[in-house]
Amino acid sequence: MILQSKAENAASHQSIQDLLVRGTALLRDAGVENPRREARLLLQYALGLTPEALLAMSPREVVAAEPFLAWVGRRAQHEPFAYITGSKGFWSLELGVSPASLVPRGDTETLIAALLDHCPDHNAELSFLDMGTGSGCILLAALAEYPNAWGLGVDIHPAAAMLARSNAQRCNMAQRALIMAGQWGEALRAGTRFDVVFSNPPYIPTADLDDLMEEVRAHEPVRALDGGADGLDAYRYLCSQLPLWLSEQGIGIFEIGIRQDAALRAIAGQNGLDVVQIVPDLAGIPRSVVLRQSEPSARI
Repeated sequence: MILQSKAENAASHQSIQDLLVRGTALLRDAGVENPRREARLLLQYALGLTPEALLAMSPREVVAAEPFLAWVGRRAQHEPFAYITGSKGFWSLELGVSPASLVPRGDTETLIAALLDHCPDHNAELSFLDMGTGSGCILLAALAEYPNAWGLGVDIHPAAAMLARSNAQRCNMAQRALIMAGQWGEALRAGTRFDVVFSNPPYIPTADLDDLMEEVRAHEPVRALDGGADGLDAYRYLCSQLPLWLSEQGIGIFEIGIRQDAALRAIAGQNGLDVVQIVPDLAGIPRSVVLRQSEPSARI
């Protein structure tokens, strides 16, 4: 019994060096990019350490092998890193994530950058609407920048709305962020208008879904990705409703996909809207658009 106990302990506890070697090999064999880096990050999260604390430890130090090895197994199946750890940084926030919504992405931070350009007064008492709020990342990042603002996030899927509500509580913004499950505009009371309307809607053409990375295709919710035959279905609806949702000087800020800026301009124009700014992501790809209602004379 004593020998068995020692063997079990040896299996459940291994050196940091051995765990990193084993984890890196498993991830490399699975075709995961940067396997050494990902193995180190997974071990850091599994042990509840900061990067600096892990680096300060001796490679020979013996630590618990779980949940690290279980997490490596999940990552080897190309499950998104954030779903495994249960959190993801976005803008200035650390948010909870789950398969109920897309993993927040750095590209989406261009919407917040556009907001700051057009609303420089951080003390303004703004009202925000986030259509298809998902994890709530856009709405909550905006509220973090404007302490006197309030916002409404709407998602058709109750599980996503529950995640956003949990994140609002996590970020101490539950008093300023109302989260609703509903069919976009049908969740709004008639006549309610907002200073800023956000959306990161589904914009991948249906035929392109099979070409997405396995992490996205196999694990993230397809409903949040599928934008219809040309990827523009959501924009047609959003632009048709935006004049009903915006305050007099309000703006809409939408994320768009690759090479969708020209089509978005056309859809906006058909609905009495002007594209006043296009913000590129770090790769230089047009990623977010700022919309405003056209002047009455421009609609004639």
